[in-house]
Amino acid sequence: MAIRPLGDHVLVRQKKEDEVTSFGLVLTGDKKKKPEGEVIVVGPGKILENGGRSQMDVKAGDHVIMKSWGGDDVELEKEEYKIVSQDDILAVVEK
Repeated sequence: MAIRPLGDHVLVRQKKEDEVTSFGLVLTGDKKKKPEGEVIVVGPGKILENGGRSQMDVKAGDHVIMKSWGGDDVELEKEEYKIVSQDDILAVVEK
């Protein structure tokens, strides 16, 4: 994939709900998207006042939970992703 997030941004493949619930209800639009997913690519970190970079607390392959309203939706190679700031990531799910 030819995308490189800048600063403290992270590319996440967002997890989708099933289109039909176990009760037979059909989900549409944003109801199918969950505020969690897999980290695909991580930026180098935000530039600090001293010229250094902030530490990134997530890495490619991490399963994360994000703020539901944060970030921007993007489509790459017919797949949906979200680009979020590291501040919009609330937790890493440990397996």
